[in-house]
Amino acid sequence: MSNVKLPKTLDPVKSAQKRASYNGIYESSLMLRLNEAVDSILTDVAVEVEFAKDAQSLTYIQGTSRVETSLICQRCNGTYPLEISTEFCFSPVQGTEQADSLPDVYEPIEVNDHGEIDLLQLVEDELILSLPIVALHAEEDCKTKADDMQFGEIETDVERENPFAVLKELKRD
Repeated sequence: MSNVKLPKTLDPVKSAQKRASYNGIYESSLMLRLNEAVDSILTDVAVEVEFAKDAQSLTYIQGTSRVETSLICQRCNGTYPLEISTEFCFSPVQGTEQADSLPDVYEPIEVNDHGEIDLLQLVEDELILSLPIVALHAEEDCKTKADDMQFGEIETDVERENPFAVLKELKRD
């Protein structure tokens, strides 16, 4: 099976009427923001997307995406591979009124002036949102062990004279 390049933008309503589904890739070089968020992208982004209409005649976009990346461990500064997988379900809207009336099962996605969505940006956004907040190896795989971690030295408190000691002297008199 050969990898098919997916379109960057498309009309979700027309695609849903055709019950279109796409199975292909986006080249890693197109994922500029994802590339800035990770150490490197190791594979092209595999995407499966399906367009359809539900029982209420709402257009929806359902799909998955997957990519292999390399992250920098914040504990030991070593790199480690991480596969990022996402699942998404969107419904195209124009304006906030449509977005507010959308069922909870769908996330709203804005269409542009031509009624198209930016599928590349949608996939990239979902992958970025799936990144870990703090990139860390599994503790058993990390070079830096818990016993080796040190976050600075705690200064010992110097004993100071009690400021109320003078009052104690006055009370005796």
